[in-house]
Amino acid sequence: MTRIARRPGPLAGGVLALAFLLVPGGVGPSNVSGAAAALPAWHGGIDLYRKGTFTTQKSWLWCTAADVQIIRNIARNQRDHSTTNQRRYFDWMRAHNRYDLPLSAGVDPAGWTAGLRHFVDDRYRLVASRTFAAALKSAVMNLRRTNLPVGITVANGGHAWVLTGFTATADPMSTTSFTVTSVRVVGPLFGLQSKNGYDMPPDTKLTPAQLRHYFTPWKYAPKRMIWDGTYVSIQPIPATSASTTPAGSPVASASASSSPPSPPDPSASTTDFATASPTTSAGAADPSAVGPAGAPTVSPSPEGSIAPALTTTGSDGVGPGLAIAILVVGLAGAIMAVGIGRSFARPRAASRSRPAPHARPAPRPRPHR
Repeated sequence: MTRIARRPGPLAGGVLALAFLLVPGGVGPSNVSGAAAALPAWHGGIDLYRKGTFTTQKSWLWCTAADVQIIRNIARNQRDHSTTNQRRYFDWMRAHNRYDLPLSAGVDPAGWTAGLRHFVDDRYRLVASRTFAAALKSAVMNLRRTNLPVGITVANGGHAWVLTGFTATADPMSTTSFTVTSVRVVGPLFGLQSKNGYDMPPDTKLTPAQLRHYFTPWKYAPKRMIWDGTYVSIQPIPATSASTTPAGSPVASASASSSPPSPPDPSASTTDFATASPTTSAGAADPSAVGPAGAPTVSPSPEGSIAPALTTTGSDGVGPGLAIAILVVGLAGAIMAVGIGRSFARPRAASRSRPAPHARPAPRPRPHR
């Protein structure tokens, strides 16, 4: 995302000035084992936000650096609001961008995802959904299944918010047949600017229709990107189908189709790019659908091995197809040998050269003047 405009009105266009979480005083890859370890019971909704976890971005460029602090504060039960860490998050993510962007353009979604995987939890994946409905459904399902916040890009990628909670007609851990009735969002610009909705007080409640006004398809005008026209979010995808079951809830089976994510590569400059579809059993993206460079990958057979080609073998160990081929080649060789012998036995008449059927005489060169 890019920096937020200082003048009244919505955000200035550009790429996310996204930032990622670091442990105060140190960095390193890690998994959240506290908040996400035991999922809470379902009572019509989930809200991960807690007082003291919000922090305002310290620079117009650092909206996602602040987002990372917020997400880490929620996941680790911390209260880090330092400018130093926001700067470090921003610089680290800039170095892991997919695209070469000017400083004013900040961090792209690939850098954001790499940072969340490295500094928060390696289950985070970049999800580019073709529709708002698919993006919202997969976001709330994965928030519920991991108890971790979701990052969303707003203002066509010009700014970054955190999705901290939602309410629905049924528990996404128990069924995929549910309707989202509200969401909870946090915008790090609050305290620095609050105009035209950018940004509202922390943990603001919105209807899906209101969220749709802000959560809009990605578009970075100066450069074409692989996420153009999609709803970009960074979601914590459960690593296995055997996700933790919340207290008082039945065992979830909706996540059975989720594929395990690959181990994080802190030095990689790109991240998984996947498309969420409402037709999937979990409503979430398959992280293996597209490789790091956006190129499709070949899926293995269900058994994880390559099926051998079907062949039939005769009693002599040679397949009928191969035997016929050998016979044909032998006959052709015999015929060619007979023809060559006859050609040497009889003299040939001198051949007359003829022009090609449609050949035209070469044009005469014109004298130079």
